Amino acid sequence: MKWIVGLGNPGAAYRNNRHNVGFMVLDRAAERWGITIGQNKFKAQIGEGHVKGQKVYLIKPMTYMNLSGESMRAFMDFYKVPLEDCVVVYDDLDTPFGQIRLRYQGSAGGHNGIKSIIQHMGTQTFDRIRVGVSRPAPGFNIADYVLADFTKEEAKTLPDIVEKSVDALEFALEHDFNKTMAKFNA
Repeated sequence: MKWIVGLGNPGAAYRNNRHNVGFMVLDRAAERWGITIGQNKFKAQIGEGHVKGQKVYLIKPMTYMNLSGESMRAFMDFYKVPLEDCVVVYDDLDTPFGQIRLRYQGSAGGHNGIKSIIQHMGTQTFDRIRVGVSRPAPGFNIADYVLADFTKEEAKTLPDIVEKSVDALEFALEHDFNKTMAKFNA
């Protein structure tokens, strides 16, 4: 079994924000795999299905970004699933827009959703797909930047980036994460 967590903020006002790219990736994965994300459990919207012969849960925490770890912990404790079977997808300021970066450990790097996960999981070691949103220009408020929608120019290439992220998730269902990192970090 694999469980995939996409980070974002609930509500229409945040739908197209840079901070919601984790939700965008999960929505596209659900569409590709024929999974409906609709159950409300563990302070999250959850979908479940079978992909590549494996049971898969798609989880979108509805706690707002800064409390994402609460939802993950509740899911993990209820289903008694190991963190090693989880992949977290989220926006990353330190990855250039248009790129994804896969890692299996590391600090939060200032990302409050990841800080919450590290706090609730008690470890910095978990698989992650960081979707690049680049850093704003100097002097631009980071919170305002991540809570802003993608520009019209960025929105043109965003579907390709989301698709590549789903490709990485799908590959990870059949391969270990080191092999997935080698393929998608190239």
